[in-house]
Amino acid sequence: MIPSQRHLFDIPPDVAYLNCAYMSPLMHEVLAAGQAGLARKARPWTIGGGDFFDPPEEARALFAGLVGGDAEGVAIVPAASYGIATAAANLPLKPGQRILVAADQFPSNRHAWAALARRRGAELLAVDGPDLTEAFLAAIDERCAIVACAQCRWTDGARVDLERLAPAVRAAGAALVLDLTQSAGAMPVDLGRIDPDFAVAATYKWLLGPYSLGFLHVAARHRDGRPLEEGWMNRAGSEDFARLVRPSEFYRPGARRFDMGEVANFALLPAAIAAMRRIREWGVDAIAATLAARNAQIAARAAGLGLAALPEARRAGHFLGLRLPGPARADLARALAGEGVHVSVRGDMLRVTPHLWVEAGDVDRFIAALARLV
Repeated sequence: MIPSQRHLFDIPPDVAYLNCAYMSPLMHEVLAAGQAGLARKARPWTIGGGDFFDPPEEARALFAGLVGGDAEGVAIVPAASYGIATAAANLPLKPGQRILVAADQFPSNRHAWAALARRRGAELLAVDGPDLTEAFLAAIDERCAIVACAQCRWTDGARVDLERLAPAVRAAGAALVLDLTQSAGAMPVDLGRIDPDFAVAATYKWLLGPYSLGFLHVAARHRDGRPLEEGWMNRAGSEDFARLVRPSEFYRPGARRFDMGEVANFALLPAAIAAMRRIREWGVDAIAATLAARNAQIAARAAGLGLAALPEARRAGHFLGLRLPGPARADLARALAGEGVHVSVRGDMLRVTPHLWVEAGDVDRFIAALARLV
């Protein structure tokens, strides 16, 4: 179990921030890395050619290490939606086929599939049930072309067992596209074993990094695909600035062709690297175990107030969705914030997502405020 890491964050003692699924705070070291990178742009003569290429390579390796992936298969993207759009542009879909998504799936991993289904004359099918994994498995048949889902649902933390789902998707001849934004960095995943076609994660939640940055892992079988944009750094030989007047028709190896433009962001990328270094130091398994224990305590105390969570076997350990009894107060999240407690309301779920900065006093403050307001 990892002890409190609150000292690494700028969180006042009277703030109980249990809202990592909304947005994580930045650690002091992450903020400093981003500020230092931004300050370098004020003196551009200090920025050399290696500054364009070395940080992206370190970032690829760090992300791959956290998700059990292959650094050669990592592209750097600005958002989860960019990664999903890349997947949609590179996967086949015929009229009459189906794309499976989860009910209440996050819009960034739904809109692109709905649009693709309309263009191709295919069907978008949202699945749901007491066990989300079983719901997906039951819906996979000969019509299934793509399964697009998260490792855990963003509203209630419902877990999808990717180790069971992936073989069924492959057996059906379908593609698997994952949004790991609500799990990467806080929930173990082994992309080498699961072998999804594409897997994307934004950095501003459980990767404890900045906004407007993410990573896309691309399976080897798709690395000769079509990128969304044609940046100069995506091409072979781009390290030699003097030769850019004769651009190459070939891409750089691996998934680098899918990188966003201006991939070497001098502020965001150093911040993300600093955050991932710290996560690697803690270890994803240890983070997951620590957060699961904390959430089990919160769930038990919330149950005494009539707020039920999914059973531990069917939800992600780091993610707690508490179903509100009866008609929920529309302003509950705002009222809790007024008590110094920060959570989210999504649908009829009170979403409670602590991280390593949360201490016992924060939980006490949350339960006491909840008892007054619910």
